[in-house]
Amino acid sequence: MKQMGALLCAVLLMTACAAPVVRDVGLDKFALRKAEKDLSLGIRAYEDGDYKNATRLLQSALAADLFLTSDKVAAHKYLAFMHCAQSREKACRDEFRKVLELNPGFQLTPAEAGHPAWGPVFKSLK
Repeated sequence: MKQMGALLCAVLLMTACAAPVVRDVGLDKFALRKAEKDLSLGIRAYEDGDYKNATRLLQSALAADLFLTSDKVAAHKYLAFMHCAQSREKACRDEFRKVLELNPGFQLTPAEAGHPAWGPVFKSLK
């Protein structure tokens, strides 16, 4: 039973770095794969307003082939947010299209959907 718990913990650390609970507790720092490390660092850079670094890290995470679809969706979502915030609507739409290709049922949170920069763009694609 201990081995199963350890294995489950290892899988969580390797893959679920975009999950807020994993990042909030700091477990994302123990991710084993470069893709998941870059995703976590990219989200943190986005949250800190460092869009240039966030973009580089999120693109690196995608290029390194993130394991979970939910992590890929998160990377594209944050890229879309940054493009919209910088008035690059075509790039924003392209990233949201990738989100919806990966997860056709994807929805923004109510707070995200109400954002004036990307809420209307996402709604137009849904």
